[in-house]
Amino acid sequence: MFHGLEQRAFFFTAVLVLVVSLAGVIEMIPSLAIQPSQPIVVAKPYTVLELAGRQVYIKNGCIACHTQKIEPIKHETDRYGTYSVSGEYAYDRPLLWGSSRTGPDLLRVGNRRTTDWHEIHMKDPTSVVPTSVMPSYKHLFENRADIATAYADANTQKQVFGVPYDKADMPSLGSWYEANAQAIKEATLLVADMKNPKVKEIVADGQIPQIVALIAYLNTRR
Repeated sequence: MFHGLEQRAFFFTAVLVLVVSLAGVIEMIPSLAIQPSQPIVVAKPYTVLELAGRQVYIKNGCIACHTQKIEPIKHETDRYGTYSVSGEYAYDRPLLWGSSRTGPDLLRVGNRRTTDWHEIHMKDPTSVVPTSVMPSYKHLFENRADIATAYADANTQKQVFGVPYDKADMPSLGSWYEANAQAIKEATLLVADMKNPKVKEIVADGQIPQIVALIAYLNTRR
């Protein structure tokens, strides 16, 4: 039977397209059917400080060991919380789902860990997780976050993708000076929950260490 189909290229192609299309529809139906019962997610664009933290996350290869996508499987939801839904990624460009679970999933890490926990963990991972194989990221406490690039990224997303910055209940961009001032204001609130005095001094001087931006981003993962 299959040999006969292979001899009729057009007919074989038509049957193949039909079978694949039918399989796709069957795959989609359950997702559409359960959509009304999924959690309602009201996503907001990242602030400039959070985007700067996202850049730190990407630059340091965090995606190589961590995912940001919880599957609707009991052992995952028991450990990480409510499974992922599409609305949570409305403003994620590029997506950072990841595929490795060398470390835990980080989608809802903001619900599980505090600011000072992240601070200690990034500087000395084994002090809070004795079995951790993660290296220390002490350089994040010295290096400065790239707020200018994050601001440019936010403006690009606004102009190209229509991300609703500057609308009601959304982060405001304004001018570069306004955005930088807002980032410092956010950083000042965040470092109040940190323990490192040098980091507090740097922010007080109007600069933002990468660790502060990274934690701001991780705290959005809820």
